[in-house]
Amino acid sequence: MLELRIKGRDFERPVLGDIFTQIRRGDRICLLGPSGIGKTTLLNAIAGLDRHTPATAFRGRESLRLGYLFQEHRLLPWRTLGQNLAIVGAAPKDIDRLLESVSLTGYKHHFPDQLSLGMARRAALARCLAVKPDLLLLDEPFASLDPVRAGELRTLISGLLDAHPHMGMLCVTHDASDATALANRLWYLDGHPAHLQWDAPVASDVETIVQSLRTSMPLL
Repeated sequence: MLELRIKGRDFERPVLGDIFTQIRRGDRICLLGPSGIGKTTLLNAIAGLDRHTPATAFRGRESLRLGYLFQEHRLLPWRTLGQNLAIVGAAPKDIDRLLESVSLTGYKHHFPDQLSLGMARRAALARCLAVKPDLLLLDEPFASLDPVRAGELRTLISGLLDAHPHMGMLCVTHDASDATALANRLWYLDGHPAHLQWDAPVASDVETIVQSLRTSMPLL
């Protein structure tokens, strides 16, 4: 679906080093690594939002539909939820269905500032789904949520992925348990410049793997 051929050495002051891998349809990847190492930079590069990473670093991106759930919900505050979905192309008949899919039935006419953080993040997820993405990019979707709300959103995302088995996911997180709950593949980013220290199917002992990677990196 998407091939990454990032040659970090070609950049003037690279955050990312050489990264050569691919994302296949149905891959559910959790991306872990130390704070500030470049996880969001990699997500932005995949989305085409990082000007330091050339388009030639990706093969297949031009034919993909991407949905990006940022850390901030980035809903237009002067638009209702229904209008926020319509502006990205959701047909009127699909708006109620999309809001229902993220447990926001009846909130079509609400404005973003009338929602809690968790609800706003679910609305932003509905906006991602409105573009019918082939690849869903999630940047720390559970950050700043209390454990209950984070668990609800994690269950919701898992259900959406089950309902769309051909949709890929790349989720930046700091919590190894997210990989156990959501992922079938684990990436671990580290180094200066950063590269993938680990790229393998998720095993039952994800937390042990991550702890081993952390302790083996002297710069952490």
